[in-house]
Amino acid sequence: MFGFDVRIARIVWTALLVAFFLFIVYALRSTLLVVVFAIFFSYLLYPLVELVERIKPARMPRTVSIGIVFVVAVLLFGMAGLLFGSTITDEAVRLSQQLPTLLDPANISARLPLPEFLKPQRAKILGFLTEQLQNGTGQALPFAQRLGMEVMHVATNLIYLILIPVLSFLLIKEAPLMRAEFLNALGTARESLWSGITEDLDGLLSKYVRALLLLSMATFVIYSLVFSALGVPYALLLSGIAGLLEFIPFVGPLSAVVVVLAVAAFSGFPHLLWVLVFILAYRMFQDYVLNPYLMSEGVEVSPLLIIVGLLAGDELAGVVGIFLSVPVLAALKIIFVRLRARARVVQSPPDRNPHVAN
Repeated sequence: MFGFDVRIARIVWTALLVAFFLFIVYALRSTLLVVVFAIFFSYLLYPLVELVERIKPARMPRTVSIGIVFVVAVLLFGMAGLLFGSTITDEAVRLSQQLPTLLDPANISARLPLPEFLKPQRAKILGFLTEQLQNGTGQALPFAQRLGMEVMHVATNLIYLILIPVLSFLLIKEAPLMRAEFLNALGTARESLWSGITEDLDGLLSKYVRALLLLSMATFVIYSLVFSALGVPYALLLSGIAGLLEFIPFVGPLSAVVVVLAVAAFSGFPHLLWVLVFILAYRMFQDYVLNPYLMSEGVEVSPLLIIVGLLAGDELAGVVGIFLSVPVLAALKIIFVRLRARARVVQSPPDRNPHVAN
């Protein structure tokens, strides 16, 4: 009756180990987040390292190639900061100074542009906006407010701006050795399986990070050109926000639309309908042409699974969970497919040689 069941003991021990591992991950979530961003930054620069490795002299050490790439990256980021940083900063400061006036309910009625068919409802719309602003519930822009708080929290920890490039440099430098040691530790029986998994994961992350970067840059450039041509207030600032939010799947672009329309509306921009038409046209082009072209070989996950993953990531880790949900789902799919293929090979009977039977 009180005998010791080895099978149950193993199940309990495994459950305790998993729970302990999840607790450690949760306790070290800030450190792990820095490592994750360093990995993403490494994949962003790794193609340049490979390019320098192909054209460099044979005697030049690999560390020098990595250093050259990082110096070029710092120069490019510095040039981008000089070109756009001051304008974006000035617009952000100006918007923050004018925000109390823009959100003053007494001035919204005269400044808020409305189409002809909505002008009879101006009083009701104004009442709704006034109630939202006075209550301070933030129901109009819940995700944008939460994202802003997290961005400000990260900005206060400027040490991350130093740690992430340093960790990325070390990861690129040590990645081949780490991969070889990892495969050797698994043994020859599992080396081929996990070698394929690591290659698939490497291809997935590299294509995913580059696709996100290209989508973000395309959004920033196109938004800034069109907003400047239309005369949208704070054009470069809003374009930069939209570009950054492209890194957050599904929810980020939607939040960018809300932020752009809200700022333009409260600023009294008269051609709000043209802004909306442009955004809808660009989203259709990006979602049905550009995004599938860039993501086709990198992330192949069901849209239903992506939506479920986004919701789960939001519940588990907020904005960071949403950002990581798509690559995590794609990585789990790769591991599952590889393990299932390996199981089929192991379970399949060996082919019989017909010549032996004769």
